[in-house]
Amino acid sequence: MSISLQKGQKVSLSKENAGLSQVMVGLGWDEAPRKKGGFFSSKPKPIDCDASALLLKNGKLEDPSDVVYFGNLRHKSGTIQHMGDNLTGAGEGDDEQILVDLANVPAEYDRIVVVVNIYQATQRNQHFGMIQNAFIRLVDGKSNKEMCKYNLTEDYSGMMAMIFGEIYRHNGEWKFNAIGQGTSDPGIGELANRYR
Repeated sequence: MSISLQKGQKVSLSKENAGLSQVMVGLGWDEAPRKKGGFFSSKPKPIDCDASALLLKNGKLEDPSDVVYFGNLRHKSGTIQHMGDNLTGAGEGDDEQILVDLANVPAEYDRIVVVVNIYQATQRNQHFGMIQNAFIRLVDGKSNKEMCKYNLTEDYSGMMAMIFGEIYRHNGEWKFNAIGQGTSDPGIGELANRYR
């Protein structure tokens, strides 16, 4: 049974799902309808959201290679894999997916932060206020059953990036924290710097 989470809610992944070893993190969003421009206005560029996973040691991002995103689809440990970049967010279901092999994530990593930023947000004058139906969900990689889902329902106008949630170790078990924090970081580099 899937748990519907609220902002700031934490849930144990291991306790509720005995033998859990692999998780698929699904992220989705839709572009909100935009007002039509005048006769001479150019067609607006689609909003390109990019999901990333930041692997932290003692709560810190120590190496750029610990960022898994469209330019680095697989972590050097082989335990985190980004399934590819969706340039428009079109279609039903997950727009981007990140696979996490929980059983084999090296012990020095205590936290996997899942973030989404809008590609070229500043240049394109785009922000998360132009996005609707954003969510993050965790699916058991073996049974393919959804364990929990967090729908981000706040107004994130002016925010160019979002910290969706984090998977973290606590007392030998894996947990998930629904964060839903918007930031004004214009790109993944600036967002990653928050954790250095």
